[in-house]
Amino acid sequence: MTTLPSESVTAWRDSTPVSPPTEIAGEAAAALPVGDRVRLAMVDDDDDYREAMAAELEDLGFLVTSWSDGPSLIAAFAGGVEADVIVLDWKLQASLGIDLLPQLRRRGIMLPVIFLTGMPATTYESLALERGALDFVDKSRGAAILARRIRLIAEARKTAGDVPPEDVIEQGRLQLRPRVSRAYWDGIDVNLTITEFNIVHLLLRRLGDYVSYREIYDCVHRTGFIAGSGEDGYRANVRSSVKRIRNKFRSIDAEFSEIENFPAFGYSWSRIATRPT
Repeated sequence: MTTLPSESVTAWRDSTPVSPPTEIAGEAAAALPVGDRVRLAMVDDDDDYREAMAAELEDLGFLVTSWSDGPSLIAAFAGGVEADVIVLDWKLQASLGIDLLPQLRRRGIMLPVIFLTGMPATTYESLALERGALDFVDKSRGAAILARRIRLIAEARKTAGDVPPEDVIEQGRLQLRPRVSRAYWDGIDVNLTITEFNIVHLLLRRLGDYVSYREIYDCVHRTGFIAGSGEDGYRANVRSSVKRIRNKFRSIDAEFSEIENFPAFGYSWSRIATRPT
């Protein structure tokens, strides 16, 4: 049995090369029974890239089913295809992968999504995360990095378990429909993104209590995710998201004030159930 030196995953020991952890993890995963492997649903309209990446991921122990466009993926899910993680190309020929994500959510397909892109600009990454993706990976980083990200997400999902969300949650004038990630105020669709919906849903689950900036950020990304400038840079992202949420509610109700701020700590959804006059 080979033991990896703790100080470096690429270290040499007694002049013998040590296999990188990703390679070892891939070999171990490939040895798992089919029912225990992570199932991927991948969409990319570049046939050569899709076939090559699918082959590499299968060598690393994943079960991969792939399609060249969004409608084919949606039809496959409607036909009963099952997956653990969805991997979407950002720029599909007929549409953008970012526009496919809301279509999946509104059909009740709530699987974690990773975006692949050849355009690693911060603006694209921010948009993907705001829409509800869990990760954003530059294609140039290769199959090993993508595999590592997929395993982290799949393991987190397995640990959390698949708890069916409630059909309808009501609080005062607010109604949430978690299965389709829609929020309604006085019966009007607030048109929240998936990320914005997740924030409101978290605040409702902790009704009357203040939820920290870090908890809000972790709820829409992943625990320990780092963004922004400085140790607490993520707070600016949270404030920006909450501001957008408030503005969307206020476009329906100018006096909306249910989301309360506790400076330097976080936000809460007020227990007071306001009613129209």
